[in-house]
Amino acid sequence: MARIFVTGSTQGIGAEIARQLIAAGQHVVLHARNQDRAFAARRANPKAAAILVGDLAHRRQTAALAATASAHGPFDVIIHNAGIGASDTRQAASSGMEMVFAVNVAAPYLLTAMMPVAPRMIYLSSGLQSQGVWRPDDLQWEARPWDGHQAYADSKLHDLMLATEVAALHPESVVTAVDPGWVRTQMGGPHAEEPVERGAETPVWLATSDEPEALRTGRFLKHREDVKMHPRVADASARAALIAHLGQRTGIALS
Repeated sequence: MARIFVTGSTQGIGAEIARQLIAAGQHVVLHARNQDRAFAARRANPKAAAILVGDLAHRRQTAALAATASAHGPFDVIIHNAGIGASDTRQAASSGMEMVFAVNVAAPYLLTAMMPVAPRMIYLSSGLQSQGVWRPDDLQWEARPWDGHQAYADSKLHDLMLATEVAALHPESVVTAVDPGWVRTQMGGPHAEEPVERGAETPVWLATSDEPEALRTGRFLKHREDVKMHPRVADASARAALIAHLGQRTGIALS
């Protein structure tokens, strides 16, 4: 039985990942944005080991979540699934960071920096990473006119860069990133190509399988197959610049 922590696991792909892992008999700790979602998750998953609460749009709550989750560990697997979609207008999180960047990028960064690195680390990205734009001078859309779709695509590129940097820093762990595909969730919408079960399949496989293909670090996968990464992901200096920006804006360094 593996001890697994899944962020953003009360709805969508995260909820399905948790459901499949619990059904397989794993020791799964869930994460909810607030108490109402935590109560709903408990009703849906009575066999969950624990449900932790923390709003990833708030730096202090994210830091507190890292401490609480660490107390429930050590984990064999951490799945950084939580994320939000595009918005019509630029919004600021409580930290002052742009909201999509704060939740999709800074939160998994903080949790990675403040928790023990697990033997398996899985980061949810998206096929839209291929449309991401690397703008080190304006990572949080403080200078450009707001484009919600582009900001989301950028955040998924940044997630992939983060995962790749963690893989480089921690060769003792298996660190992978996943494109779950366009699946039918609240975020994906009812006209998405695939059911949510399909989107959860690869993270669950990476979390639990001892097949050699599941234990290769530094990969980006969709449906268990390698996916082409944005060229910027291979740029170590760009990854270092992203990590430096995150460290400066959060006040926490990634060791």
